[in-house]
Amino acid sequence: ADLAVVLGGDGTMLSAARALAGAGVPLVGVSQGRLGFMTDVAFGAMTETMGGILDGRYTVEARTMLATEVVRAGAPIFTTRALNDVVVNKGASGRLIELVVRVDGEFVYDLRSDGLIVATPTGSTAYALSANGPIIQPSVPALALVPISPHTLSNRPIAVSDSCVVEITLKHGADARLQTDGMPQIELVCDVRAAVEVFGDRE
Repeated sequence: ADLAVVLGGDGTMLSAARALAGAGVPLVGVSQGRLGFMTDVAFGAMTETMGGILDGRYTVEARTMLATEVVRAGAPIFTTRALNDVVVNKGASGRLIELVVRVDGEFVYDLRSDGLIVATPTGSTAYALSANGPIIQPSVPALALVPISPHTLSNRPIAVSDSCVVEITLKHGADARLQTDGMPQIELVCDVRAAVEVFGDRE
């Protein structure tokens, strides 16, 4: 396909982006949801706007996506992609979890918190912003690491290059889980490692 037209809200747009990322198909969103932050076309203007796109009046904007691999005992057990963010959080237990975070193998922090968000520039205005993360312009080649309610005040949000690999190792946490783009994906156990990096080139 030369173009995918997504009718719905931001959740539908995120789902379509994950599904079509490998094919490199560009997306245009028509808002039928409640928020419509990622869907540029208003439903009432759909016919007129789509006519303009088919006539060549459009620009393509590349966005960064994340590839995530969960490793247990040295073997990968789960892989997924995300457009907004990858989150390791405390799940339903209500108790802090402890994570060891490394960037390209270098120790960043031993984090006791409700979790950690790894956000793309697109996702920097979503959950990460609610957790006091920075807003990143879409063209900036960076990722935001945003602790969720950290126990230590020195564990602050940081921005890193989107060419690096972020490794998150669960050190302690009874009900921790990994989520991508707000969707629960897999429950985690101690010593499991999640590696997050940019998926291919900017999509």
